[in-house]
Amino acid sequence: MRNLIGSVALFIMSTLAFAADPIVTDSTSNSTVTTNGSTTTTIKSPPPSAISPSISTSNSDLCTIGVAGAVQTQILGISAGTVYTEENCIRLKNAKVLYDMGMKVAAVSTMCQDPNVFDAMMNAGTPCPYDGLIGDAAKQAWATHKEKEPKEKKVEIDADTQTLFGIGGVASLLLLLL
Repeated sequence: MRNLIGSVALFIMSTLAFAADPIVTDSTSNSTVTTNGSTTTTIKSPPPSAISPSISTSNSDLCTIGVAGAVQTQILGISAGTVYTEENCIRLKNAKVLYDMGMKVAAVSTMCQDPNVFDAMMNAGTPCPYDGLIGDAAKQAWATHKEKEPKEKKVEIDADTQTLFGIGGVASLLLLLL
């Protein structure tokens, strides 16, 4: 009986071994894939900017001053620049060149076109030259011709110009609000 139980057990185990084997099947399939889509490209760029012009006044022999500025709002950008000539710098350069050429009276006369220099020379007792006269003769000539003394230039702004400046200021503020 032991033999019979062993044979049955062996038979059951061998049957289980055959049942565990996989079944392999070859298959071939053909398929077609169609894709429909759309692409959206978003470009993110920095906001527009008003860039003021570059004005170079690095040459020390020039008597110019560069001024530039820019204003940018969300919609509108404005930039501008200009160059101003400084008159006193030109006067100093001209006086130096005249002095270097040996024309000392002409150099002093050039400097005396400035009202501050003219007053300083008179206060020092060395009046500015007048039509080639120097010293006491020049002092007497200046005393008789006071209208020819250099005067400080005053810039007067009339009411109409002030109104235009005010309107321009209000308009520029409105532009900034855009």
